[in-house]
Amino acid sequence: MSISGLCQVTNSLFLSNAAAASQPALLTSHRITCIINVSLECTACIGPDVEYLHFAVADLPDTPLHEYFETVSNKIQEVEASGGRTLIYCAAGISRSSTLCLAYLMKWRGLTLLAAHAHLTTCRPIIRPNIGFWRQLIGYELYLFGKNTVKIIESPIGPIPNIYETETRNMVPF
Repeated sequence: MSISGLCQVTNSLFLSNAAAASQPALLTSHRITCIINVSLECTACIGPDVEYLHFAVADLPDTPLHEYFETVSNKIQEVEASGGRTLIYCAAGISRSSTLCLAYLMKWRGLTLLAAHAHLTTCRPIIRPNIGFWRQLIGYELYLFGKNTVKIIESPIGPIPNIYETETRNMVPF
């Protein structure tokens, strides 16, 4: 587990922030062959023999990130099938890129949203999709599996996924 560097999600998928993604030596040492940037604010660090895709996505709850679930998931799987490795990143590696990793884990690894989140937090504990992205992931899980393992609930700090419920109980209001 590495919060500041590249976090390995599967044998062929890595997640990071923009700072880590802009280090050519780090990309080379992890044998990255495809980079997917899902941010508005970050620029590319493209080396030789590295495929680069950029989806300019805002980290806002009303951003339709679900429009990229299939395209990005399928690309990650295609890269893996050809023996390559994918790095997906956004500015902080917390919301946009983690949401797309969760979508991939559901579609291609057959994990429920709950299981995908549990796995991804072991790789990168700081993931925290925004509430709009959670809603989109919940919809995607229903589409893929016909049921949901995560739901949105009301809390003292507003709507949250129920997997965060124990966190909010321990918060002390100022």
